[in-house]
Amino acid sequence: MSRRHASGPSRRRLLGSGLAAGALALGVTSARGSAPSLASLAKAKGLRFGSAVGAGPVGAITGSFEDARYRQLLIDECGVLVPENELKWYVLRPDAKTFAFERADRIAAFAKAHDIALRGHTLLWHHPKWFPDWLKTHDFGTGPARAANAQAMLVDHITRVCAHYPQIDSWDVVNETVDPKDGSIRRTVFSDVMGQERTLDVAYHAARAAAPKARLVYNDYMGWEAGNEAHRTGVLKLLEGFRKRGAPVDALGVQSHLGTEDPAAAGGLGRPQERQWRAFLDEATGMGYDLLITEFDVNDKKLPSDLAARDTAVASLAKGYLDLMLDYRQTKEVLAWGMVDKYSWLQNFTPRPDGLLLRPTPYDDGYKPKPLREAVAAAFKSAPNR
Repeated sequence: MSRRHASGPSRRRLLGSGLAAGALALGVTSARGSAPSLASLAKAKGLRFGSAVGAGPVGAITGSFEDARYRQLLIDECGVLVPENELKWYVLRPDAKTFAFERADRIAAFAKAHDIALRGHTLLWHHPKWFPDWLKTHDFGTGPARAANAQAMLVDHITRVCAHYPQIDSWDVVNETVDPKDGSIRRTVFSDVMGQERTLDVAYHAARAAAPKARLVYNDYMGWEAGNEAHRTGVLKLLEGFRKRGAPVDALGVQSHLGTEDPAAAGGLGRPQERQWRAFLDEATGMGYDLLITEFDVNDKKLPSDLAARDTAVASLAKGYLDLMLDYRQTKEVLAWGMVDKYSWLQNFTPRPDGLLLRPTPYDDGYKPKPLREAVAAAFKSAPNR
């Protein structure tokens, strides 16, 4: 889950910002030292690098936005930010009539103040588990008006959210609609009323009308590890259907939670299927889709407790994966799903059996760059120009 380049702002401008001034007053300086930022290394190759960030106590990256050192790290390293949960229906829509923009507004204002681009996640997480309770049981009426009412709600939601954030130039319009078990499209309250294909197509057409210059993305977690075969097949079928029906989908968002989405070996870094993965990417790009790495991290749940051994294994896997992905010039950006280990969603989602903290992100809890950060930098340096 595109195009909003922004290099880091000048020190003079940062000093003029209340957030930056507060960080400097606390003695916050660049954690990477004099090394080039990941954003600058990416930009040199025609890419964008950035991260997800959460705005407060609701969500997986809990409280990261309250941390001045974390905010400074985002300023130092990122050319684009994405709200982790703040634009999802269950956060944004407390009821059928209300939009709670306040949390996402904080992230949007921070990005704008520091000339950092912003992308949106997500306009329609088409998975019944993640709809708000009120929507799961919403009465759309009866007869011919039922489908029209459902469509009106979906279009209104997309239109109003896109209009509220004109700075967002890339949207994960639909998220995770393919069931990994068999590759089918998930059923939701919308698709039960409107039909599966119509629901998805309406979402993209509404997004194109509301944000005509934005890159529109289908985002999903099919991975390169064994066990994802049915998921990949279902995603390709979905992408092919979009093309045949003329749905305005520009890119495939590849979440890239390495070691997390392999059903047979979650947290064990899985069994990469490089040949099959390249075939999958070849088919997607052959249909004219760009690629985005939208939610990158590396799950070390099952790796040894020794930190050096863990970090080496994580960095090695990441470098191999990124080299493969960036070999495709259609890959336009890399988004980490968090920059500091303690704020990673994985700490609660897949905790280690030995009780140690996971180390899935580029920086440790002391805000020191880890081998994973250097692996990302090395992948950018060796990537071909876009």
